[in-house]
Amino acid sequence: MQTLGFIGFGLIGGSIAKGLKKKDPSIRIMAYARNTSNLEVAQEDGIVNVVLDSPYSERLSECDIIFLCAPVETNIAYMEKIAPLMKEGAVLTDVGSAKIAVCEKAKELHLEDRFIGGHPMAGSEQTGYKAATDYLFSNAYYIITPISDAHPELVDTLRRVATTLQAIPLVMDAKTHDASVAAVSHLPHVIASSLVNIVKESDDSNHTMKMLAAGGFRDITRIASSSPEMWEQICDTNSQPLVEILDRYIAMLTDISSSLKKEKSDQKIYHMFESSREYRNSIDAKNKGLLSGDYSFSVDIADEVGAISTISVILASKGISIKNIGINNARDHGEGALRISFYEEEAKEKAYAVLKRYQYDLRG
Repeated sequence: MQTLGFIGFGLIGGSIAKGLKKKDPSIRIMAYARNTSNLEVAQEDGIVNVVLDSPYSERLSECDIIFLCAPVETNIAYMEKIAPLMKEGAVLTDVGSAKIAVCEKAKELHLEDRFIGGHPMAGSEQTGYKAATDYLFSNAYYIITPISDAHPELVDTLRRVATTLQAIPLVMDAKTHDASVAAVSHLPHVIASSLVNIVKESDDSNHTMKMLAAGGFRDITRIASSSPEMWEQICDTNSQPLVEILDRYIAMLTDISSSLKKEKSDQKIYHMFESSREYRNSIDAKNKGLLSGDYSFSVDIADEVGAISTISVILASKGISIKNIGINNARDHGEGALRISFYEEEAKEKAYAVLKRYQYDLRG
């Protein structure tokens, strides 16, 4: 029986634990969290077997793998005291989205034979254990960042964890990882938060902008609802790559602003939209079948009591599981009143055919 330890037990730690426990119920899980109510719920769910009273509990010596699931700087602070508690052959890993800082700390502590960096690239604007699911990492990349080539067994261990979670393991060095996520993850969070704040500061006394903020605005700013503490630490620990890409982004915005100030268009605006559309479409094409796809479509329904539940009943009667239903009150960009998403393409296609037979107006 394998014993796993979790230091921090929110969305990511809870989802890893749920996913591994689902695959092998015999796994014993120990966990520490500042929010003890999370652990009480996890015990009731049958996920956590042992609640630790400290991040430095001696019981961590029983663990085969220890996951550091706190914010990045907190994980770094924990490492020095946790490492001496580990038994021979145990593995220490983290789940942070900035890897250089934690990997350098592990080298400084001479943990080459036990530490392996990890970053499961999935998440949600929701936080806490209650938002955790056993399928969060399905078809998502699980980045593995070794600090030494001398211990391939550590890579093998984390690769097995990733595949058990139905994630896609991908090995790379910490520098490449941090530069990449600065562009595709960290910068978007900064942009989303800045955009929300500029709308907040620019709005009038009647809150007109807030009232008009519809689907498009909500979609691109959804991640601004994420944990402020976590994202402050991510920015601090990955500041250099983030500053480099942020400066390039600012320069691009300045260039766009200059074009808009001209009396006659120099077509830079057109080329920006054209280039971004082509590249964005190529991302969808490249990732089809590899990363978690957008298995969803829009449905127009009447604004009346029971309309949503009717669709749910129809699909349930055909054995089709719904992943999520989003209500699009504004119906902007030609979308329907509902956006229904599914776990796999087959379920989406089956649901589309079923609702089409019931004369629903579908898009996408």
